[in-house]
Amino acid sequence: VQLVESGGGLVQPGGSLRLSCAASGFTFSNYDMSWYRQAPGKERELVAAITTTGGSTNYADSVKGRFTISRDNAKNTVFLEMNSLKPEDTAVYYCRRRNNWGQGTQVTVSS
Repeated sequence: VQLVESGGGLVQPGGSLRLSCAASGFTFSNYDMSWYRQAPGKERELVAAITTTGGSTNYADSVKGRFTISRDNAKNTVFLEMNSLKPEDTAVYYCRRRNNWGQGTQVTVSS
């Protein structure tokens, strides 16, 4: 199983980023997927999750209305669209499938 995140970077407050997680080594369409984040000195927290077909999603209260999780089962990829970014969104963002994690991608929101 391999999960490879990309798309992180430095963005100004109010800006947008789109994270991607490319999955391999398993039948992607059979698994719910999720995004987590971990800020310095804080515990890792769930940001968003999506079911196998994308028919159901859920979000942390702190990102509702700003972030959107989606997936493309044909491309074995899950996405996290992040809009209206705030400095408190600064963290390493991880893709997860059950007990498998990606290496993370850094998102920094700063002027």
